[in-house]
Amino acid sequence: MIKDWYLYILRCANGDLYTGITTDVDNRFEQHQQGKGAKRTKGRGPLSLEFQTCVGDKGPALQLEHRIKQLTREQKEDLINGRIVIDSLMTDGD
Repeated sequence: MIKDWYLYILRCANGDLYTGITTDVDNRFEQHQQGKGAKRTKGRGPLSLEFQTCVGDKGPALQLEHRIKQLTREQKEDLINGRIVIDSLMTDGD
């Protein structure tokens, strides 16, 4: 069975935003909470899951993750708050 890939955004206790991809958001969030996730989130809790969306395949998920990491903090906040539609970031044209 092929699993769907999800993009997620976490907020650290200091307000920093972290973007990642996974096939299991709940499990990956728990790993981050336990300090077993990315180095960037280690010791920066408590963490909150601010955004998640199903992307489908791994390739597009990696591309979307890269695009979101290029956004400004304000643009990431707009995405979290629904002022930017995720579909607008998933286009192939650059």
